[in-house]
Amino acid sequence: MSALVSIHEAAEAELNETADFYDRVSIGLGAEFIKEIWRAIENIKQFPEASPLIRDRVRKKTLMRFPYSLIYSIRPGEIRILAVAHQKRRPFYWRDRG
Repeated sequence: MSALVSIHEAAEAELNETADFYDRVSIGLGAEFIKEIWRAIENIKQFPEASPLIRDRVRKKTLMRFPYSLIYSIRPGEIRILAVAHQKRRPFYWRDRG
């Protein structure tokens, strides 16, 4: 599937804030986090329905190295990243993002 990937602006902010946090922990770790995000997005693009459904059309792709997940929905011709969510904090806080 070669769907367009779009990122909700709040998810983009979460991505940037988390990368900044990891860079404060250790220089270069934020870049590693972003690389892991892009690897996950490439995997989602190849196998969009492989990640488990967590609500209606919404799926969760767990990152391998960091305690975060990509929350996304599949629409005709588009994969929409709704959140870059920490796995242990505020479940379903993103549910109003369309």
